[in-house]
Amino acid sequence: MKAQIEIIPCKICGDKSSGIHYGVITCEGCKGFFRRSQQSSASYSCPRQKNCLIDRTSRNRCQHCRLQKCLTVGMSRDAVKFGRMSKKQRDSLYAEVQKHRLQQQQQQQQQQAPPLLLTLPSTPSPGEAEPLSPLYSPSGAGLTELQDEAGGGYIEQNSPEGGSVSSKADSGGGGGGGGGGEARGFYLDIQPSPDQSGLDINGIKPEPLSDLSSSSGLLPYCSLSDGGAPPLSLADLDQLAQVTSKSHLETCQYLREELQAMSWDTFPQEEVQSYQSKPREEMWQLCAVKITEAIQYVVEFAKRIDGFMELCQNDQIVLLKAGSLEVVLVRMCRLFDSQNNSVFFDGKFAGPDVFRALGCDDLISSVFDFAKSMCSLHLSEDELALFSAFILLSADRSWLQDKLQVEKLQQKTELALKHVLQKNQREDGALSKLRCKVSALRSLCGRHSENLSAFRAVYP
Repeated sequence: MKAQIEIIPCKICGDKSSGIHYGVITCEGCKGFFRRSQQSSASYSCPRQKNCLIDRTSRNRCQHCRLQKCLTVGMSRDAVKFGRMSKKQRDSLYAEVQKHRLQQQQQQQQQQAPPLLLTLPSTPSPGEAEPLSPLYSPSGAGLTELQDEAGGGYIEQNSPEGGSVSSKADSGGGGGGGGGGEARGFYLDIQPSPDQSGLDINGIKPEPLSDLSSSSGLLPYCSLSDGGAPPLSLADLDQLAQVTSKSHLETCQYLREELQAMSWDTFPQEEVQSYQSKPREEMWQLCAVKITEAIQYVVEFAKRIDGFMELCQNDQIVLLKAGSLEVVLVRMCRLFDSQNNSVFFDGKFAGPDVFRALGCDDLISSVFDFAKSMCSLHLSEDELALFSAFILLSADRSWLQDKLQVEKLQQKTELALKHVLQKNQREDGALSKLRCKVSALRSLCGRHSENLSAFRAVYP
């Protein structure tokens, strides 16, 4: 019955479903969101008109509208056990499955019918993202954690029985202890390779900080021709840039329109003092939740990068473990006010003093300095998108199984970034400046790991 249910997409967002959760056929992401919304007694508000579209791409943008859709389609606040249904509900569900299956069979028959006219195969127009495949792939891997310097939450997959397993999140902003309940996790629908279906993420060790390829910290630049791959045309580079930029904009936490309409209000002094007076573990927990939310969008962006989903499961996880927090720090420049040295946090713009309770002033100061230096480059959205993809596809990460494949993807991305910089008439040293930022990001994330380890030692 469960296998039949999974042919029906999630009633909330349209993603591949994993069974009946709280009375409704949903995916693991919407199931977890609904559970957390009830456990934490959260109160959500909609920043728009309370009619946001909820689909697989936008489901994390508005928690209020997502929760309302969960309730509208019938998810029960009282349902606490998977699969608890009356006979009437079970019969109704079976009828829906049969109807859906019949529709699929009719569509397949229509597609198999001989065409009346000979038509050329359609190709995606420039800027149109290729469909993701697969959207969701359950395996026996169970819980796969992301808990090193990338810092962000956890990856949750289906258990063989159809339920799920979860764990507290140790997020990029801090550990999972302290006040305010369970930090929000994030989900990665990864494609298992034949040799990785039983992958143990704990076997992947954190990346050494000394992995930079030279004392200057610059990554080596190499052209695609070095690896024997065919050269890319300008049209290919334009297409790659457009698809990557589109994916970036669709998976940013805040849309361009929202950024333009945002009021740049800073926290008044009494609110700053309120944050400063929070217990250390509570402030870490708050930052953990915020950064985990940001990493959710980075994971979705990674899955849309050309070629990422074709990598084996091990390499997808390694790249996300090492690069997610780095991309969050790069995206931070979109929400940074250089004039007031403040970043958007918890509804307003916060200066470094807001984070004093964390007990790591040097790290916070360095993060703000990095954001300010990124802003000084005045990157366009397409440049920011390609640079983010370049970071995630770093071929020098330790523990990669197919470094050559990752290197080819990174080289393509670097050539597209160089092409866009030239099109935008950037100065000759723009690419070198961006590659210098890579070593700065490695250093920042290394310092974050040290602070996180120190926090865990005091608050295990």
